[in-house]
Amino acid sequence: MKRVIQFLDEDNRPAVGKVDGESILVISDSRSVYELVGKAFNSGTTLLNQVDIAAIGYVEEYERLIRENRVLLPLTHPDPYHAWITGTGLTHLGSASSRDAMHQKIKNQDQDSLTDSMRMFQMGLENGKMANSIPANQPEWFYKGNGLMAINPGGTLTSPSFALDGGEEPEIAGLYVISPKGDPVRIGFALGNEFSDHKMEKINYLYLAHSKLRPCSYGPELVLDELPSHLEGTCRILRNKNTLWKKAFQTGEANMSHNFANLEYHQFKYPMFCQPGDVHIHYMGTSVLSFADGITLKKGDQIEIAIPEFGKPLVNTFAVQE
Repeated sequence: MKRVIQFLDEDNRPAVGKVDGESILVISDSRSVYELVGKAFNSGTTLLNQVDIAAIGYVEEYERLIRENRVLLPLTHPDPYHAWITGTGLTHLGSASSRDAMHQKIKNQDQDSLTDSMRMFQMGLENGKMANSIPANQPEWFYKGNGLMAINPGGTLTSPSFALDGGEEPEIAGLYVISPKGDPVRIGFALGNEFSDHKMEKINYLYLAHSKLRPCSYGPELVLDELPSHLEGTCRILRNKNTLWKKAFQTGEANMSHNFANLEYHQFKYPMFCQPGDVHIHYMGTSVLSFADGITLKKGDQIEIAIPEFGKPLVNTFAVQE
């Protein structure tokens, strides 16, 4: 799969390059993915084609960039106030056992006694996949912040001093730029750590909006190809370099109650989200959480999210604002 990253060169200037195994083939005539997207719009082509024809100036060692903490988010807007970060929940079916248990609970329980979350999940199961341009049921949706909330791969996710908790949410993020005509264009996908305050949300689901206003990360690589329908990944929490918690997860449309087309339709049906030039990072939902297994993150813990098709893992460190 074709993938690109953004990074700082040795002169501390932004750069963009194609991933070629353990090497980064640096694109000589562009300083950002956003600039490459603009060129693609102007030439009437795609970012994938623009990357294919780009001239290569020199080669960087990928591991060195990671070691020196020079890897950046794979897509940003020059003005962070023109980057929207949003997401959807209750989109994943989970493991076969949890899916069967969920189905049985819905089937055997009186509809009036179902929680709002369970009803939302049921709506996705019954009609969550858009087909033939006909919208399906809309998913849960939340606002996470603007570009100021996004932390580089390798960076620190700092939970604010007023937070009750901070925990990872491993998922896929769709990355978009709005064309000059106002059309949303998905330029690719990235690994995402949506990061939320699960204790706050647990008090009352109406606190969901508060719990989501936390930092997040995505990357390090931007996948330019369409994704396989079935993807398998792992999420790990490391404490003092030892694995504290590890869990496999499944994602991709085969493991979701909503498809990407439906999530995208309900995101971009709002005119304010279709302003030319704006960037959107949209988290597609998760199926595993260390919080659900009783894990409480501590300062210095590392969160590692990996899916082989996405290249290098997304790694961030946890901290609490003092």
